[in-house]
Amino acid sequence: MDLKIKDVAELLSVSETTIRRWLSDGKIPAYRFQHKYRFSRDEIESWMMSCRLRKNNRTLFSSQKNPNGSLDEDFKKGGRGTLGGRRGMQRFSLFRAIHRGNVLKNLQMTSKKSIIRETMDIVAENLSFDPSVISDLLMDRERLMPTALNNGVAVPHTRDFLIRGTTDLLVVVFPKQPIEWGALDHIPVHTLFFLFAGDDKRHLHLLAKLAHLSSDDKALELLRTQPDKQQLLDYIKSRESLSTP
Repeated sequence: MDLKIKDVAELLSVSETTIRRWLSDGKIPAYRFQHKYRFSRDEIESWMMSCRLRKNNRTLFSSQKNPNGSLDEDFKKGGRGTLGGRRGMQRFSLFRAIHRGNVLKNLQMTSKKSIIRETMDIVAENLSFDPSVISDLLMDRERLMPTALNNGVAVPHTRDFLIRGTTDLLVVVFPKQPIEWGALDHIPVHTLFFLFAGDDKRHLHLLAKLAHLSSDDKALELLRTQPDKQQLLDYIKSRESLSTP
């Protein structure tokens, strides 16, 4: 599905002016169709995953290609959660996705492939997934590009949409021991957000929210304590309630 400037601005919680400036500066991938900019889900996702946090500077979406200019200030200007006409649906989207999903603690496996398989063996039946098939799809995505967001957080997901309905799903996993995930900051992953969304826009929106979460010191402090589902939901609900209404 092709996205317009308005769509990307809403999903990333910035103004359309900011998106146009990024386009002018070559900071965000796009193509022209009938003299108008369009964005593909795969390219925007790859951009979001590659514009990760600098090792020594937790500013969201610091551009690897533009080391003298951070994108973080544009996100601050956009305001957390400023989502235009769709903000009513998206304001508590992270809360709803975790509520529909689950929180798993102290999983034993110590490699990327094994923790993915262990997780899918636990949750696939309730989701009507084949654990072997979904594990293979998740590993296919990892081979394309590691899904680590740095600071010990990763967002495993597939390239295909497997969820139906208006509510997406997140399974949060806290391994017993941190796992090497190919992050740019070389920090092993202590928190995994298995993301299953129903369409391009909701997928990118949740990915952006998780990227913000992984750059927040208070959120990272909580995640390192391996909270249970209710504790995490309480924190997420409080965080999302602070979004601009």
